[in-house]
Amino acid sequence: MGKTSRYSHIPPQQRLPSWLRRPIGAATQLEAVQAVVKQQRLHTICEEGRCPNRAECYAAGTATFLLGGPICTRSCAFCQVEKGLPPAAADPLEAERVAGAVEKLQLKYVVLTAVARDDMEDHGASLFTNTMAAIRKRLPQIAIEVLTPDFWGGQRDLEAGLSSQRLRLRQVLSANPVCFNHNLETVQRLQGEVRRGATWCHSLGLLAAAHEIAPNIPTKSGLMLGLGESKAEVVAAMEALRQAQCQRLTLGQYLRPSLAHIPVARYWTPAEFTELAAIATGLGFAQVRSGPLVRSSYHAEKN
Repeated sequence: MGKTSRYSHIPPQQRLPSWLRRPIGAATQLEAVQAVVKQQRLHTICEEGRCPNRAECYAAGTATFLLGGPICTRSCAFCQVEKGLPPAAADPLEAERVAGAVEKLQLKYVVLTAVARDDMEDHGASLFTNTMAAIRKRLPQIAIEVLTPDFWGGQRDLEAGLSSQRLRLRQVLSANPVCFNHNLETVQRLQGEVRRGATWCHSLGLLAAAHEIAPNIPTKSGLMLGLGESKAEVVAAMEALRQAQCQRLTLGQYLRPSLAHIPVARYWTPAEFTELAAIATGLGFAQVRSGPLVRSSYHAEKN
């Protein structure tokens, strides 16, 4: 018998509202990218996460590559990526294969993200720096954004953990990405349920430290809505991000990947996303992407 989901007792969610239904896009764009990704034995969060915008992004010359393999050492309740223990060592040829794919697809803007690799000594920081170096060797002028995990890894010694986190962060920022992104994902009250293995303070601290270390590199974060948060909690999260000097923000609707994942509590309307965007702009965010289908890398190239 298969495993029983902790959420299997919850009835299926209501049908998607009309504003969340959109065509998949040009099949040729999808097939072209999927063919190269498969050929190079790579992973993209666009495909792993079944992003509804992937055809649009591919057509605009952007894609988000998932580094470190397809298995994550965290067990976040919302994420489609497989959880478990990755291979003992990261693939040493992954960076070159990503660079080859970027060159072959003639991408203009690349986002690099990664599964959490708490098993690695540097918690995956080298995955980002090695891949950025490999891409720039082929395409020196390409713009590269990074969307990183928290580089924490569950260290119980707070002082040692902060020191290690900053060291890994410096390593990534020294490669000079055009934007540093780390998602807060949800409001403070829901962090423990939604982001198992990550914490509110470690994420905000990472964003604040990124701005302190490299104030010339814009910082960015994102929130998913529909997990049971209130409007006041969303605004409080945005205020906390601004206090951490976060400059860019994405707000999107959480869509449940399967019955094994945390359920959708409600669907926020397009009008509500527009209202939150206005509030975010008023709080001082320099760039806000807010809408039901917005994801972390949506229109990332439009800085």
